[in-house]
Amino acid sequence: MSPDRTTPTERSEALIGRARAVTPGGVNSPVRAFSAVGGTPRFIRSARGAWLTDVDGNEYVDLICSWGPMLLGHAHPEVQAAVAAAVTRGTSFGAPTEQETELAEEIVARTPVDMVRFVSTGTEATMSAIRLARGFTGRDMVVKFAGCYHGHVDALLAAAGSGPATLAIPGTPGVPESATSLTLVLPYHDRAAVTEAFAVHGDRIACLITEAAPGNMGVIEPEPGFNEFLARTCREHGALFVSDEVMTGFRASKHGQWGIDGAVEGWRPDLMTFGKVMGGGFPAAAFGGRADVMRQLAPEGPVYQAGTLSGNPIATTAGLATLRLADDGVYDHLTKTGEVLKTAASEALGGAGVPHGIQSAGTMFSVFFTDRPVRDFADASSQDAGAYAAFFHAMLDAGVHLPPSAYEGWFLSSAHDDRAVQTVLDALPGAARAAAAAAGA
Repeated sequence: MSPDRTTPTERSEALIGRARAVTPGGVNSPVRAFSAVGGTPRFIRSARGAWLTDVDGNEYVDLICSWGPMLLGHAHPEVQAAVAAAVTRGTSFGAPTEQETELAEEIVARTPVDMVRFVSTGTEATMSAIRLARGFTGRDMVVKFAGCYHGHVDALLAAAGSGPATLAIPGTPGVPESATSLTLVLPYHDRAAVTEAFAVHGDRIACLITEAAPGNMGVIEPEPGFNEFLARTCREHGALFVSDEVMTGFRASKHGQWGIDGAVEGWRPDLMTFGKVMGGGFPAAAFGGRADVMRQLAPEGPVYQAGTLSGNPIATTAGLATLRLADDGVYDHLTKTGEVLKTAASEALGGAGVPHGIQSAGTMFSVFFTDRPVRDFADASSQDAGAYAAFFHAMLDAGVHLPPSAYEGWFLSSAHDDRAVQTVLDALPGAARAAAAAAGA
C-alpha cells in the first residue's frame, strides 16, 4: 500500500484487544503501548531493509530499528544466511561454542575491554557489572545519573529516564527502599555534585555507572572531557567506572561512544556493558572490562554470575555476522543520512514555528520539542509532549514509524536508501504543522 495515506488499523485494533486480555497493557515492553502518544500500536507482520509492514499491510519507514540493534536493516541476507546455517546445527547446547569466542574476540578488538562475559539482556549486563564492582572493591554504594536508564535492575531504577518518564511513573512501585538506599542519584553533567558525592562517600562507593552518551532521556552528547572526569574521579577514590554502552556500543560509532571520546582523550572504563547491535536482533548482551576485574567472576573468582542461554549460538552468530559487516562504509552512510534528516527536520519544524532542538551522539540523534539546550533530565522533561504526540501521529499516517516517546532517539540503518529517506522528507512538513497546531495545548 502507498505510505501517503491515513493508516487503517483494523487488525492492530483487534490484536491489541486480544493481547490486553493476556498481557499487561497488551505489550511486553511498556513503551510499545503508545501510552505517551495515544492511539493504537501497530502490530508488525514483517520487516525488510528500512521498512516495516503491519498486519493491515501498511508499510512504514522504520526509525526505531528495534530500538537500535538493526544497524544493517531488517532481514539482512548475509545475517539471515549465517543464522539459518547455525539453526541447522542446533539452537542451544548449554556448553561452550566457537561462536562465543569469536564474538568475544570481535568485541575486544573494537573496544578497550580485555575480557567479556555474555548474558542475554542489557539488564543482566548492568546488574552483573554492578555485582562485580561491589565484589571487586568490597564496597556497597553505587552512583548514577538522573535520566540514565540501565535496565530494570532494582538498584538502578531510581530516576531511570525514558521508560518510567514516558509513563509518568513516580518512583518505581515494587522496588523496596532498601534496594535503592545505596544508590546515589546525581544530575547529569554536574561535576560539582560528583565531586561532593565522592568527598562524602568515597570510601563506600563501589562504582559510578553512566550511559556513555545518554539515550534514554533523548540523546545527549556528553560534554567534552565529562566522561574522562568521571573515570579520573573514580580512579582517585578506588571506585570502578562503569560505562553503559548497551545502546551506544557499535551504534554511535564503530567503536561505540568510547571511540568518540575515550579513544581520543586516552582513558578507558574499568567495566563496560554492551547489547543491542552486538546481538544482531537477537537477545544477547555482555559486560567486560579490565582482566584483573573480570577474573573475579566465577569460575576463576568468587563473584557468581551464570545464565542458561548466555552465549546462545544463534544470537552470537547473528551478532558476529552483524559486527563483521559493520565496516566504515556502514557508519559513513549512517552519518550522511542522519545529517540529511536532521537538517530537514529542523527546517520543517523551524518553518512551522515549533520550538525544537536536535542533538546527536555519533550516529544517534534526537529531536527535542523544547527551545532550551538539553543537558540533563530536567531539561529533557521540559519538552512539549503534546506537540510531539501530534508530530508522531502525522509522521505515522504518512508512513514513518518514529519512537512513541519524546524521550527516545531516532535510529537509522545502512538499509535506509533514497526511497526511505524521501518518504521521511515528504512527511516532515505536514508533521511539523501538526506539531505547531498542538504546541502548548
